[in-house]
Amino acid sequence: MDQVYDVTKFLDDHPGGDEVLLSATGKDATDDFEDVGHSSSARAMMDEFFVGEIDTATIPSKTTYTPPKQPHYNQDKTSEFIIKLLQFLVPLAILGVAVGIRFYTKSA
Repeated sequence: MDQVYDVTKFLDDHPGGDEVLLSATGKDATDDFEDVGHSSSARAMMDEFFVGEIDTATIPSKTTYTPPKQPHYNQDKTSEFIIKLLQFLVPLAILGVAVGIRFYTKSA
């Protein structure tokens, strides 16, 4: 509706509680107001809290955020070959140590 209302003075007296009004602050509350089905006396009270109208031409259009482009940064300085080699050699070394310990303790 492009109309602005200041209902600060009505917070304590609102039958639905102040939370209902506070949840609609800073946004178009037309749907919230209409969905409740207010009485004609409630609609008449709106004139008391009317502040003015919004010039819709001054409302900025929504823009989507696009992060700045950053150069690719490779945190991992180790080459993939070394990693694959270690993935093969470390289990082999553990197996070798286990077999060695088993062989040494069995012969003693």
